[in-house]
Amino acid sequence: MTDPPRRVLFVDHTAALGGGEIALLNLVTQLTRDRFTPIVLLGADGPLRQRLQSAGVETYVLPLSAAITRTRKESLGPRTLLRAADLCRSALYVLRLARFLHRHRIDLVHTNSLKSDLLAGFAARLAGVPLIWHIRDRIEPDYLPPPVVKIFRWLCRWLPDSIVANSAATLKTLQLPAASTADLPESRVIHDGTPAPAKPPPRQADGLFRIGLIGRIARWKGQHIFLAAAATVHARFPNTRFQIIGAPLFGEESFEAELRSLAQNLGIADAVEFTGFRTDIPALLAELDLLVHASITGEPFGQVVIEAMAAGRPVVATDGGGIPEIVLDGQTGLLVPMSDPAAMSAAICRIIADPTLAAEMGRLGRLRVLNHFTIQHTAAKVQQLYDDLLLPDHARRSLHIAPSAM
Repeated sequence: MTDPPRRVLFVDHTAALGGGEIALLNLVTQLTRDRFTPIVLLGADGPLRQRLQSAGVETYVLPLSAAITRTRKESLGPRTLLRAADLCRSALYVLRLARFLHRHRIDLVHTNSLKSDLLAGFAARLAGVPLIWHIRDRIEPDYLPPPVVKIFRWLCRWLPDSIVANSAATLKTLQLPAASTADLPESRVIHDGTPAPAKPPPRQADGLFRIGLIGRIARWKGQHIFLAAAATVHARFPNTRFQIIGAPLFGEESFEAELRSLAQNLGIADAVEFTGFRTDIPALLAELDLLVHASITGEPFGQVVIEAMAAGRPVVATDGGGIPEIVLDGQTGLLVPMSDPAAMSAAICRIIADPTLAAEMGRLGRLRVLNHFTIQHTAAKVQQLYDDLLLPDHARRSLHIAPSAM
C-alpha cells in the first residue's frame, strides 16, 4: 500500500502577480500530485488566486490586515515592527494560521515572501509542522532597512527547518555560518524555473528593432536608466522602438508619471510604449528583438530574464545579484554595470549592429534555460528537499503545541 500524498501548504502574503508569485504558480503546478498535494494560502485576494484555481490548485484566502500587507519593505523599522496594533494583528493571524495547519492536516509549510516567512513561520512552529523558507529577496541594507536585516538574519538561524534561496547571491546575503551544525537549518540554492515554450518563429520583419524591459515599475528596477540608454540608442538607430511592460504595484504610481515625463524630456516619447500590466508575456517576448534588464540594486534572481532566454531572445542585463548566475556574459547576452546608461546603450547598440551575434546569443540562451532553468528542474529539486525533510528520522526542530491548546 502506497503512502498518501504529503500535503504541502504554500503561503504568500499577497495575490498580486509579482516575480515571486509567478515563480510560486509555476512551481505548484509542476509538483507530482501522487507524491505531494499543493495547497496555497494567500493573505489577500487577487489575480494569483484566480490563476491558481484555474490550474486546479486548492487555494484559500486568509485575509491579512491591510495595514500589514500595504507596508512596503523599505519603510519597515523598529517603530513599524513594534507598533502595538500591528503586533496584536500579527499574533492573532499567527494563531489563525496555526489552526488552519491542524484543520487541513498540513505536513509541510513552504513560505514564499518575507512577510509570510515570519507569520507562517511562527504558526508552523506553534503547530509543530516542518517549515521551509523560500528566500526571494536580498537581505541587505540596500534592499531592506538595517534593523530588519539584522532581525531577519537572526531569525533565519532558528525559525525554519530548511532554507531555499533563489540564487547563490541571495543565500550569501543571509550570512549563515560557513560550517553547518545541527542547530542551524539546512540551506540550499534552487533556481527558479520557467515553462520552456516552443521557440517562436522569427519575428515578422517590419523595419523596426523592438527592445523591451519587463517588470513592475519601481525605481530600483531601473526603468529611468533604461530610458536614458534608449535615448542614446534611438539617436544612433532611429528604427528602434522601446516598451516598458509592467505597472506599479505598491504605491509607486508617482514614479511611473516621472518616467513618462522623462521620455518626453528625452525626446523619445513617440518611440516608447508603456503597456501597463500584462499577463501575455510569452506573446510580448515573441514580438521583441532584445530584452533589457536594468535593476540598480542586485536582482535576487531574474525570472523575466530566463523567460526571454527561453524564447531565444538575447539579453542585456545589469551585473548584480543573481543575474550573473543566469546570463553568461558574451555568450547568452551582455552584462553591464548597474546605474550606467552609457554602458547599457553601448551593449544594446552592439547587439543591434550585429544580427549574427544576436541570433547566436538567442540560441545559446535558450539552450542554457533548457539545460538549467526549466520549471521541471526546479520542481525536481524542491521535491527532493521535501523528501529529505519529511524522512521519518528527520530531527524536528519545531516546538509542538497540541491542537487542543489553541
